[in-house]
Amino acid sequence: MNPNERNILTTTCFGHFLSHFNMLFFPALVIPLTRIYDLELHSIIALSFWMYMLFGLTALPWGLLSDRYGPKRLMLIFYSGAGLSAVAAGFFLDSPWLFSASLAGVGLFSGIYHPAGLGLITKGISKMSMALGYNGMAGNLGLALAPIFAGVINYFSGPKAAFLFLGGLNLLGAMIMLMLPVAEAKAASRQKAPLYHGLLIGFIVLCFCIVLQGLAYRGTSVILPTYFEMKNEGLYKYLNELQGILGSKNVAATALTSIVYFVGIFGQFLGGWTAQRFDPRKAYLAFHSLSIPMVLLMAYTTDIPLILVSMAYLLFLLGMQPIENTLIAQLSPEKLRHSAYGVKFMLSFGVGALAVYLVGWIESVWSLPAVFIAMSLATCLLVLFILLLFAVTRNKEA
Repeated sequence: MNPNERNILTTTCFGHFLSHFNMLFFPALVIPLTRIYDLELHSIIALSFWMYMLFGLTALPWGLLSDRYGPKRLMLIFYSGAGLSAVAAGFFLDSPWLFSASLAGVGLFSGIYHPAGLGLITKGISKMSMALGYNGMAGNLGLALAPIFAGVINYFSGPKAAFLFLGGLNLLGAMIMLMLPVAEAKAASRQKAPLYHGLLIGFIVLCFCIVLQGLAYRGTSVILPTYFEMKNEGLYKYLNELQGILGSKNVAATALTSIVYFVGIFGQFLGGWTAQRFDPRKAYLAFHSLSIPMVLLMAYTTDIPLILVSMAYLLFLLGMQPIENTLIAQLSPEKLRHSAYGVKFMLSFGVGALAVYLVGWIESVWSLPAVFIAMSLATCLLVLFILLLFAVTRNKEA
C-alpha cells in the first residue's frame, strides 16, 4: 500500500471498529437495565429498536450524501454525532424514553460509517478484497471488545459511566479524522473491472440475501450476552472461583461473548483472503451453508458446547462480510459506490432491526433458544437466493 492507502485503511478501520462497538455496547447492559427500570426483558430490548433501525435505514441517504459531498466530511459527522449521543444516553439514564432517544442518535450517526468508509476503501485501495478483510477484522474487534468493556465498566461504575466512556471514544475518532490526511479517489481506482459489470438483476437478488443476513446477524447479536448469561449455568459455577476477577455473572457472560466474537476476527481475514483469490459467489455460498448447522446447534447446547458452536457460527456469519462487500463492489458502478453500500446497509441493518421485535416476540411466545431455530430457517432461505444469484450471473462474467 502507498501512504494514502494506509491512511485510508487506518481511518476506516477505526471507524469500523467504533460503528460495531457502538451497536454491541447496549446488549451487554440489558440485564442490568432490567433492574434499573424494573421492566421485562423484551421491553428493555425494545428500547434499542430505533438505534438499530436508524443505523440501517439512514445508510442510503448517508451514502447519497457521501457521493455528493465526499466521505471525509461524513465520517467527521459520524464521530461527533455518535459521541454526543452516547454522552446524552449516560445523562438521560433515569428516563427510558430519553435514554431510548439518545440510543437512536447513536444509531443515526453510526449509520454513516458503512456507506462512507467502505466506498472509500473500494474506490481508493487497489487490493480491495484484502483491505475489506482487514477492515472487517477491525469491525469484529469492536464486536468483541464492546461486551466486555460495557460489562466491566458497568460493574465498577454503573451504566452511566459506561455510556460516557462510549461517547469519549467516539469523540476521539473525530480528533483522529482531523489529524490524519486522506486523499479521496478522484479517478477510477486501480482495481480490476467488475466481474458482473452493470448487472442490475444480480444486485437485486443480492439485496434479498442481505435482508436475510441482516435478520440473522441482528437477531443473534442483540441477545447473545443475555443468552450466555442464561444458558451457561454450569460453566459459570465453575468460573465462580474467579469471582474476584470476573466480578459478577453479567461480567462473566459479557467476557464469554467477547471471546466468541474474537473468532470472527479470523473469519473476516479468511473471508477477505477467499474473496481476493476465488469466485466470491462460491465463497458466499460456502460460508452461509456452513453456518446453518452451527446456529441450529446453539438452540440445543449449553456451557462449553454452546461456546464452541457459537464460535463456529460467528466464524462464518461474520467471515462472509468481506465477501458480500466484494460482491457489492462488483455489481455497482464506481460513481454510485457509496450509494450502493448505503442500499446494502439500509437493508442489512435497517430491515434487520426488525429482529429486535422478532426476538422479543419469539422469546415471549416460545423461548429464547427458539430464536436460533428461526435464524437457521432464515439462513436456509438465504442459501436459496445465493443459488439464484448464480443463475442470473452465470453467463455475465466480464
